[in-house]
Amino acid sequence: MLTLALPKGRLAEESIELMLERGWLSGRPDPDSKELIFNDPKGKVRILLVRSQDVATYVEQNSADAGIVGWDVLLEGGYDLLLPLDLNIGKCRLSVAGPKGWSLSSGERKVRVATKYPNIAKDFFLKKGINCEVIKLYGSIELAPLVGLSDCIVDLVSTGGTLRANNLEEIEVIMESTARLVFNRSALYTKRVETGEFLDSFALTEKQL
Repeated sequence: MLTLALPKGRLAEESIELMLERGWLSGRPDPDSKELIFNDPKGKVRILLVRSQDVATYVEQNSADAGIVGWDVLLEGGYDLLLPLDLNIGKCRLSVAGPKGWSLSSGERKVRVATKYPNIAKDFFLKKGINCEVIKLYGSIELAPLVGLSDCIVDLVSTGGTLRANNLEEIEVIMESTARLVFNRSALYTKRVETGEFLDSFALTEKQL
């Protein structure tokens, strides 16, 4: 049995749909259940439902054989994982956003940036030649510029609805992100048959598309 770490929320739903299509699951986990571990009756896969930021850690530390995680999370964390496949789901972008009228050339000597992606944000502003102070937050990033905590934010954007609802606008896209299937290095050897079949089932379908 393979142990697979999935991020809670929309990406988990898209991932489960892929596994249903490929025959790895016989049914969906109960959406009303509070359980964080789902053992599929087929006996092929055990699913761990964790925070998106924690998926790579579970896989890297060998608590899961594989995981599905956003490219943004992988770049931010610099994890020691094998990245065999872009699943082309969970599409979004990591962008700089700020109050309407604010721009990267607004003239601040030091830009205050609120984000949960401090490494990516620092690298982006450094390459722009802009001095920045990064304020790390874990949620409600959009609130920061509204209350004067920051000048702008770096956060994931999908439809832009949350930005518009808070009178913010997207200023520049830093990177596009999709979900990646990642493997723990040792799992590829200790569970060579299972991991090989799992990877092949995803790769085959992608080629057919």
